[in-house]
Amino acid sequence: MRALHFKLPKDGEAGRLRASWVGVALAVSLLPQFILAKKQSKEESRIEIIRKLGSEIAVAKVPLPRGKRGIFLNDKGQVNQSDADAELRQNGPAIRPGMPVEITKIIFKSEKIVFEINGGGKSGKKWYQHIEVGVGSTTHPISQQPPVLTYGSWITLSLREKIADVTSDQVKKLLDPVLDFERHSPTALYSPTVPPKIKDAIKNHQVVVGMDHDAVLSAKGPPDRKVREVREGVEQEDWIYGLPPHVLFVTFDGDTVISVRQF
Repeated sequence: MRALHFKLPKDGEAGRLRASWVGVALAVSLLPQFILAKKQSKEESRIEIIRKLGSEIAVAKVPLPRGKRGIFLNDKGQVNQSDADAELRQNGPAIRPGMPVEITKIIFKSEKIVFEINGGGKSGKKWYQHIEVGVGSTTHPISQQPPVLTYGSWITLSLREKIADVTSDQVKKLLDPVLDFERHSPTALYSPTVPPKIKDAIKNHQVVVGMDHDAVLSAKGPPDRKVREVREGVEQEDWIYGLPPHVLFVTFDGDTVISVRQF
């Protein structure tokens, strides 16, 4: 009968073996914490981007097309111009340069952020407008209402880094070629017919009589409150900025500012 012999490790080898196993055990024990930390970091990044950019008002620097695709930017903030031109030729522009826009939704995908602009580029048709009825080969739609043109679009930002590694300020910088978050270039500044007084007011973020809704949005952004009232038989709308004791009232008659009151 052959005897079995076991070779015990020397003291140094035993120490290294124990240290190795301790390292493995420590790494295994810390793995769930690492995964949780990465998940929390990703969620925090998304929340920060939504908080800073959700419902944000900006001004379009380039035309944004109708349709489901919109335009695409790479991780350097460069527009895929050939795709954008193709979308504009096929669907036409939903938003022209200089128009105020709102980010109405933010969708996170793997290494991509999709921004819905002014409600997106969805079709204005209702589901029932696609249905046709008739006899034989002759049919007609059950709804005679014309489709409503959309005034929204999409911006897709591709990122080489993971979402967790990107801040809202970095996202704004990447979107800068297409959106002006400081409202330095609103519609009125492009139009030669707009009086210099209104252009100067927009640049200084002020509101003056004679502005329209777009000009006020470009100058001050969206109001804190809106109030509609009938005054002397005419419906007017007040845009209210700020809280007492510092409140700005901007009164519209139709699309024109007729009164500006600062308290």
